[in-house]
Amino acid sequence: MKFTVVSKGDERSNEYASQIKKYLTDFELIYDEDEPEIVISIGGDGTLLTAFQQYCDRLKDTAFVGIHTGHLGFYADWRPSEIEKLVIAIAKSELKVVEYPLLEVNISYNGNKKDEHFLALNEATIKSVEGTFVIDVEIKGELFERFRGDGLCVSTPSGSTAYNKALGGAIIHPSLPSIQISEMASINNRVFRTIGSPLILPAHHTCRLRPVTEKDFQIGIDHLSFLQRDIKVIEFKVAKEKIRFARYKPFPFWSRVRASFVSD
Repeated sequence: MKFTVVSKGDERSNEYASQIKKYLTDFELIYDEDEPEIVISIGGDGTLLTAFQQYCDRLKDTAFVGIHTGHLGFYADWRPSEIEKLVIAIAKSELKVVEYPLLEVNISYNGNKKDEHFLALNEATIKSVEGTFVIDVEIKGELFERFRGDGLCVSTPSGSTAYNKALGGAIIHPSLPSIQISEMASINNRVFRTIGSPLILPAHHTCRLRPVTEKDFQIGIDHLSFLQRDIKVIEFKVAKEKIRFARYKPFPFWSRVRASFVSD
């Protein structure tokens, strides 16, 4: 089996990364940064998001597993004290995977600029560069509302526990292929009105955002953020691709939720 390690970059994470690399190569596994069959992230959920974006073109051939060097994460569920146990499981056990839905983001531009395509594991966000964010929200090709506020967040089921939750969105189990649209500080008064509630769309529904006034927006894809100019339309839908997580021990989703938000 071919593997690689993505580290958070701090001294402690780098030390664990070197340790894992040595252990697995001692078991005659092959270290390959270009075409890994398993990617081991060391740090936290942010590190795994980095690893996902780095290898999102190899999702059919690559599985991910995370070691958290801080607080328990939703994606990084192994502790540093379990490194030897994880190494033995990778080297000796049959690879079993669980698949989570992803968000597909397609951006079209005015003029001759080529369309862009992104995948998100957690969420995509869109905000105005300056002034009030105004955009038409279409669902299944029909106008649903004209949104005014700070911005919108479109999340995956696994990402529903991240920024989406902070916005008051629902937590969705990853077995449900869906996307969720949550508002950021919407404007609601006698003149302007939004739905004022998160929307959960099934896999066969597509959401499109069409600019009304401004054409330039700050776009977030997971941990990445960049300015996009002269946007014509942004399309969101459940991606055909899925992320594959290597599971060497059971850790049900609701147990993760409880451990992160409820347990002492």
